[in-house]
This record gives sequence, C-alpha cells and structure tokens, in this order.
Amino acid sequence: MSGLFLFGTLLDPELRALVAGGAIDGCDAYLPDHRVRRAAGADFPVLVPHAGSVARGLLIAPDAVAMVRLHFYEEGFGFGPETMQLIVEGVPREVILYRAPDAAASDEDWCLDAWRADRGELTRRAAAESMSYFGRIDGATLRGRVPTIFIRAASGLRAAQHDAPATLRADIHRDRIEVLARERPYADYFAVDEVTLRHPRFDGSASEPVKRAGFVMGDAVTVLPYDPARDLVMLVEQFRAAPFLRGDPRPWALEPIAGRIDPGETPEQAGRREALEEADLSISALHFIGGNYPSPGAVTEYLFCYVGVTDLSKEAEGLGGLEAEGEDIRAHVIPFERLMDLVASGEVETGPTVLSALWLERERAAGRFA
Repeated sequence: MSGLFLFGTLLDPELRALVAGGAIDGCDAYLPDHRVRRAAGADFPVLVPHAGSVARGLLIAPDAVAMVRLHFYEEGFGFGPETMQLIVEGVPREVILYRAPDAAASDEDWCLDAWRADRGELTRRAAAESMSYFGRIDGATLRGRVPTIFIRAASGLRAAQHDAPATLRADIHRDRIEVLARERPYADYFAVDEVTLRHPRFDGSASEPVKRAGFVMGDAVTVLPYDPARDLVMLVEQFRAAPFLRGDPRPWALEPIAGRIDPGETPEQAGRREALEEADLSISALHFIGGNYPSPGAVTEYLFCYVGVTDLSKEAEGLGGLEAEGEDIRAHVIPFERLMDLVASGEVETGPTVLSALWLERERAAGRFA
C-alpha cells in the first residue's frame, strides 16, 4: 500500500501546499465504480459508490512530515483515512484516502472549478489559520475550532473587499504598516492577536515600535424588528458574558436580534436567518442602517445593522433561541415610544440598540414607514 489519493478540495495546488507545508505534485488516478458528489446542503466532495462511473483524482506520495500535516488537516473536518484500490496507469493499486464517514450526498456532481470560484479563497484563508496550530493542538481540538476559523476567514475576505471612502481621514493603506512580530496566545470562539508594528504618522514619519492586542472575531448582523402598522418594535433579552465579566450587577441585555454571518451568507441572509432562529419572525423588508466597528481600539468585529419590517402581534413575545447553542432568549414587543424611553433612561445600553433606535426615530419622523 502506498500513496494518498486526493479527489476533492486538496486537488487545488495552492491549498495542498498550504496544508502539506510545500508543493506536492502527483499523477492522475481514478477510483472505479465511484463518483464524487457535492454534499447535501454544503459544498464539499462526497465519494459515493456508483456502478460504471469513475472518480478521478490525484495520487501523491507525501513524506512523513507532510502526511502528518495532511492527517491533522483532514481530522479538523472529521474525515478519516481508509484504504481502497484504485487504478494508476491501468494498474490496480491500494492507497489511502480521506472522506467524511456519514456525509449525505446530493445528486449533483462536485466541481473543483466551481468550488474554486465560490469557496477557494475562503478555504485557503481558513487553512492558513488551521495549519498555524499544527504541532500545538490535535486534530480533534482543531475540529472544534473549524467553524469559527471559517467565520474569521470570511470576515477577512469581506474586509479585504471593503472600500469605504477616505475624504477626511488619511488615505493610508495597510500595506504601509510594518509588522515586526505577531503572536496568537489564545484561539477558540474568538482569537486574541498580539502584534508589534510600526505605522505611518500624520507628519510623514514612522512611529516607534508599538505593541497592540485585539480580539479577532467574525462579522455580525443586527436586526431591529419593526411593525409600522402597529408602531411596535421587538427587543430580545439574554444573558451576556461581557457585562458579567465587567462586574455589571445585571448582565442581561436588551438588544436587536443579532448573530454571526456564516461563511457564504450575505449580511441580509444572515439577518433573516437570525430573525427566524431567535424569534420565529419573517422579515418582509430590511432597511440598512450602516456598517460599523463597535470597538475599533480592540475588537475586529464589524456589524451590519438593519431595521426589519415585520408583523409584530403580541403573540411574537415569548421565549426562544437555539437550544443547541445554549441560547435562552426572551422577546419583548413594545411601542416605539417605550423603546425611546428605555434609551433615555439607560436601560437600553448596547451600541447597536441605541444606534438602531435613533435611526428608526429619524426615519419614522421623515415618513419612510408611512
């Protein structure tokens, strides 16, 4: 038995080099009586038996170090090694391959080119972070981190494509910042980065080396549900760790519906999904308030804030949230004026809630929802 048969995303040479620690070439090979399908509800390859078909791929011969790296990466997705017999240059040969043991396949063939166009750069970014943990954690631990790794990778892609104006602020590109050292002492649900850098100063000189730290998080969306026919809004209430850790005697917060933007989602799609998950609400129209960094001195999170038009009968109140994510959420349906009283009294004290309330106050008065 020799060699590793690749039939999915690792056919991409750039991703393969990231994972293996260097470029690895191979030879064409195929697995008879099998087909590579797209996973049901996802975009990763699933190898399925299919009489008369062939699953084409690449046979590589990684050295011991590269093989350990590849095994670590595959474990991060829950993929395990199997031995199978494939055909190389017309000759049967027993090799190793990795695949998801219980993944359901769709009826659609998986396409490497389509995956590259849709998720290639995202997966490469995620792989770079995953492999930065090689030798520090095991594959089972990596598997627990992979979902948030992909969320951070999607955030990084969104940031790279962001082109906000620079009419008042300095038009200085990040490429002019000199990074002298970078460490990641913690990574799980979010990551903590410590970086030593020099940055351009406003007088044209370079700063002295400065050390900065930040919480590296994914992007998120907030939706304040509003019923213009009844002039009602919904706030959701839940325990929040940050006020608790700060020492706040009442660490339950009144907020809009909110949640992380999953890889492959638009902010609008995430907002509609979160409204269904947290409050069983269907949003008819989303009005974009703006995007913002809630705490740019230390947190990478970028928020996309919306007001969502919906039907808010009193039946919309109650308890909700995803039990699988440990959510315990209470929904309050209140008159708009009551919302503004809560803002004025300080009982509403999260930034997105205040921002959404003030935006709605202005637009409501201007007749947007008449």
